[in-house]
Order: sequence, then structure tokens, then C-alpha cells
Amino acid sequence: MRALMDLGWDTFFDGQITDDERARWTPARVVWEGRERYRLSTGGAEWRSELSGRLRHAAASNADLPAVGDWVLAGLRPAEGAATIYRILTRRSRFSRVAAGRSAEEQVVAANIDTVLLVTSLNRDLNLRRVERYLALTWESGAQAIIVLNKADLCPDPEAWRHEMASASQGVPVFVTSAMSGDGMAALTEIIRTGGTSAFLGSSGVGKSTLINALLGDGRQDVKPIRGRDGRGRHTTTSRQLFRVPDGGIVIDTPGLRELQLWDAEDGLEHAFADIEALADGCRFRDCSHAGEPGCAVASAVEGGQLTPGRLASYHRLQREGRYLESRLDEGARSERTRKAKQIVRAVRLQNRLRQR
Repeated sequence: MRALMDLGWDTFFDGQITDDERARWTPARVVWEGRERYRLSTGGAEWRSELSGRLRHAAASNADLPAVGDWVLAGLRPAEGAATIYRILTRRSRFSRVAAGRSAEEQVVAANIDTVLLVTSLNRDLNLRRVERYLALTWESGAQAIIVLNKADLCPDPEAWRHEMASASQGVPVFVTSAMSGDGMAALTEIIRTGGTSAFLGSSGVGKSTLINALLGDGRQDVKPIRGRDGRGRHTTTSRQLFRVPDGGIVIDTPGLRELQLWDAEDGLEHAFADIEALADGCRFRDCSHAGEPGCAVASAVEGGQLTPGRLASYHRLQREGRYLESRLDEGARSERTRKAKQIVRAVRLQNRLRQR
């Protein structure tokens, strides 16, 4: 049991298992996932794994399948070094986005995370609007957020960017790091050691894998140098993986997210834009949209310089995105109801034809 506890096992997960399940299956954590192939850890060993047919059939969407960080119950086959996953335990938290593509479907990036480290690099990649988007999804996930301004060795004045980040961070801790020079690594190590399961998230090339290599003390994760022509990093991590850190703590490395559309982030949006929500209490109209109505306290704050136009525009953009997602989900639900109704009609017609024979 101690080996499982080192992977993050606690009473929240232990209390979900019945005596019958304990007799048949073994708790394990998903440490690697790729295209419905998995690697599990039981603390002392790792196992190549696949889904049971029943679990795959019962999944209504990909969000119901295991993600890195999930705790599962598996049947182990020691002679093969393999396992079959039979059940996913209820998640304590999950970081989700809209899956890439046309369908409005949830993609779980990482599960059962306690801390999300939002990594951005101190070069041309730094984008306050992107940070606001990440923060909204992090607050919605149920995890704590920390902003990491990485590659300080490439920036002549990192502290100026820390100050610039204040409006977007809304009190979220901001750390400046460089795996190359070692700046900020002691503080980051302490965060990981005490932060439970920490997921590194950010766009491609911001240095997530380099930071993780520094924490692990090895070169387990491939890294590539930034591109000289535009200062941008290059995509290296291709799958999500979970590692135990020698000094204590657990980290999840994720591929760079080129697309980050909000998934059901209404509460997270309110938290990420707490300054605007607080200003809105002073608007004349309760349903003020802050788009030109008289007596708008938010507009007054922009005019007075207390709120930047860019931050308000970002708030409106993410609100519109949330409403659009909601409409797509409603449309999908209507389509599903229509599909099921047609199936019933076809079944009734077939039954009537059979009766007439």
C-alpha cells in the first residue's frame, strides 16, 4: 500500500472499492496513454494495458476512457507484464478542453491533479490572453494554479514581465525559472515536492520537458532548441506521461496544446476574471454585458485606466466561446434525440411488417 501512496493513493480512492473488487482486481495509476493504449503503475512495477470490452462499450465518449493520472482497477497478468483495465475510479479533478476537430467533445488532458503549472516562456511566446484562457480552465478543473515564466536566461528583464503578468494572474503565484541557469529551480522543486500531483501545461516549446528533466535529474524527456528565426520553441512531447520525482512529488508532462477551447468553464471564467466580476457589482443594470450600456462600472474602469481594454476584450471573447459551445452541445443533444426517435420509428415499422406476414 505504501507504494501506491507514493503515487498519490489516498482514502478518497480507497473508499470507492468494494471487497469483491479488492479480491479480483488491483488498483493502479495510469502513467502513460496514447490512442487507447496505456501503461499502468502499481508502485513497484509497470504494466502494458488495454481496456476491457465492457468498459470500452460503456464509454459514452472519450472523456469516459482513462486519462493520465486516473486511478483504475485492473486485472494483472504477471507472466506477460500486462493488464486489463476494468474500472476507472471517480476523479477528484480533471483538466479538460474541447477536443480538436469539428465535434463538440470533451478531452480530458490530465486527471486527479492537485496543481497545474501553467508554463510560458519569456520570449516572443509570452501571451497574456493565452494565460487567461489556461487559468479559466485550471480553476474549472478543481486544481490550484501556478504560473511559471520559463527561459529567464533569454529575457533581459524577467521581473518586468512578472509585473506585467499581475493583471492576468489575479493573485495566482508567479515563478520565474530557467533550467539552463538554474534560476528558480529550487523554488519549483519545493512546489512539486509539496504539491501532490502537478501537471505541466503550456504551448509547444515553452520548456516543459526541459524543466521536468531538471526535476528528474535525467534526460528522460526529449527536448529541442528554439527556432532561431522567430524565437519559438518546437513540439517535442507527443504523449502524456506521469513521473515520480526523486525529491518527492509527482509530475505529468503533456504535449503542447496548439488549440485550447474552453470546456464547461463558466465558474472558472468567473474566477479567472474576478476583477471584472467585482467591478460588475457596481453596474447600473444587473444583466449588464459591459458592451456600451449606461452606468457600466466595467466600462468606467477601462476609461479610468484601472482595467485594460485587452483584458475586457479577452473576457468577452471567452464568454462568447462558452455560449457557442453550449449551443453546440444543445444541438448535439437534439441530434441524438432525433437519431434515437428515428431508430424507434424504424423498429416499430419493422415490427408491424413482421406482424402482417
